[in-house]
Amino acid sequence: MILSIIFCFLIILNPAFGIEPVKIGIAGVTHSHVLSLLRNLNRDDIEIVGIAESNREILHRYADEFSINKNILFESLDEMLEQTKPEGVITFTSIFEHLKVVEACAPRGIHVMVEKPLAVSTKHSKAMSELAQKHEILLLTNFETTWYPTHYIAYKMINRGELGELRKIIVYDGHKGPQEINVNSEFLEWLTDPILNGGGAVTDFGCYGADLITWILKGEKPISVFAKLKQYKPGIYPKVDDDATIILSYENMEGVIHASWNWPFNRKDMHIYGETGYVFVDDAKTIRYRLNEKSVEKVKKLSPEDAPFVDPFTFFASAIKGETIISPGDLSSLEINMTVVEILEAARKSNKTGKAVKLKK
Repeated sequence: MILSIIFCFLIILNPAFGIEPVKIGIAGVTHSHVLSLLRNLNRDDIEIVGIAESNREILHRYADEFSINKNILFESLDEMLEQTKPEGVITFTSIFEHLKVVEACAPRGIHVMVEKPLAVSTKHSKAMSELAQKHEILLLTNFETTWYPTHYIAYKMINRGELGELRKIIVYDGHKGPQEINVNSEFLEWLTDPILNGGGAVTDFGCYGADLITWILKGEKPISVFAKLKQYKPGIYPKVDDDATIILSYENMEGVIHASWNWPFNRKDMHIYGETGYVFVDDAKTIRYRLNEKSVEKVKKLSPEDAPFVDPFTFFASAIKGETIISPGDLSSLEINMTVVEILEAARKSNKTGKAVKLKK
């Protein structure tokens, strides 16, 4: 009786007490975004049961750095999946390898979250989608900007009609360049490979704008895509573009994506213009808006807790448990991110031909 009372008391004090964490495997560690997870392995919501990486040196380097139990390290993804039986896998490989991860996980009924973008090509994304649907798994894409509370405030303002009918969305993303900001060598190697990454800045940062614009427009595809890709630093990035301007044409509005490895500083901001007002998302914390000609610009400050979720791993665990339902219009959804891949592929094609590329509805 006393033990039962103590147990109930602990649950009241800590709702996570007694709840089984979701078993998660990590596929690959060559994407430096893996560090955000490795630095915080002692969590209540997920348990890392296995880490698969074919590069033994990198795998054991991280194991030593973060004091990871070497019993959960595997050089084969299939072996890790068979031995640890994860409920979900979070992927930190090259973009090209995303398909291989889904091919391994989907038939086993294991849910997958990949880092942005979903795939290097529509051929890959369609194959991944077919596998996910056939085996009824979640296939989610993680973007840093999904966790910006400012985006959700802007989205609500748009849907309340506070800007009038939308006319233009301009998205700016990027930094000085991956080499300039000293990303680790294993990340830089595939990030600047046109096969493994699908492109340079157009892939790395063009995907953010494609994701946000498609989300704001509730999944609507552009009628056409026109793009110009530049190589301002061929000595540093000889194989891929380092700057991309992508114009998305819709029936009554235009989306413009400026993705670059040439900005003077890190940036992920967005300007949204309607017939009567505008809203500027400066970053994760600051939003500026002016709703009509007679009003003055106002500034609103937000905290991470103002977003539906504060990090992707809690979100993934919640989705696996069925506590969070993923809709086709969500930023991380398969449907939105299939369109993102289609836009990026059309941008690369447009740059080659010098013409706008029409998208199939």
